[in-house]
Amino acid sequence: MKAAYFEEHGGPEVIKIGELPDPIAGTGEVVIDIHASSVNGADWKVREGSYKPVPYFPYILGRDFSGTVCEVGEGVSDFTIGDEVFGVCDVGQEGTYCEKISMKAALCAPKPNEQSHIEIAALALIGLTAVISIEDTLQLKADDKILIQGGAGGVASFAIQLAKYIGAHVISTTSAGNIDYVRGLGADEVIDYNAQDFRSVVSNCDAVFDTVGGDVARGAFNVLKKGGRAAFIASGANGLDAPSSDFTSLRPNVYRDRPHLERVVELIAAGAVTAPEVQLFSIDETVEAQKLSESRHFRGKLIFNIC
Repeated sequence: MKAAYFEEHGGPEVIKIGELPDPIAGTGEVVIDIHASSVNGADWKVREGSYKPVPYFPYILGRDFSGTVCEVGEGVSDFTIGDEVFGVCDVGQEGTYCEKISMKAALCAPKPNEQSHIEIAALALIGLTAVISIEDTLQLKADDKILIQGGAGGVASFAIQLAKYIGAHVISTTSAGNIDYVRGLGADEVIDYNAQDFRSVVSNCDAVFDTVGGDVARGAFNVLKKGGRAAFIASGANGLDAPSSDFTSLRPNVYRDRPHLERVVELIAAGAVTAPEVQLFSIDETVEAQKLSESRHFRGKLIFNIC
């Protein structure tokens, strides 16, 4: 199979394009012909070694996909060859920058007929992350006031739509060029972070969802009301410590399972969320996709259109 992989940690230049052995289905697994997969913010950090070193080489990046089942392993009864599925790799597994992947059938869900492979690949991991963060972790309620940082990004774009569907008042931050895009997602208020410090114009929030990290994340507690809660997905494995007992700091546990993927499908079917804006790449353009992802100067999702 054709794959983008690396054999040592480093910059985008360590990415190679070539042929690697096809995977096979183990017990409880399926092999999927990947039609579309996405680039996620963690990918370039794994490549450069910011996380712990990868366990083997050559190493293929990528965590979510949409495709067609081409092989079924022993013990799998819920899928057959030819079924269209989408999914998110188990924690500790990667490998979707390629033409095929083997993974646990329990971590796949039927692809909705109404969405293309590109659309559902763009929604898989960001949807899983947003649902776990907004519904399970922050337990957002109707009439809550929430600040969602980095509104033009993939996870935040889903989170904005989900928060509005729940009935919350949504504030988000973005650059000037993305204000209309973020407002179109449903945000009630949009702040140009280059023109205004959100801490000076936002206050009394019930919740904050930070997808940016750094100093932006640390400012979350400045805009919360007493008893407010903040969830962080870009501030390390444990999130941030709350400055006092007046606030709750949370790190969403973005585990992988079929029920949460099915929840993403439910939200799509209800018209609550739509796919973000996408930029398409081929596997041959992996270096370019990695560079753009690392720059963080894009909106929506970067997607590999594989076959």
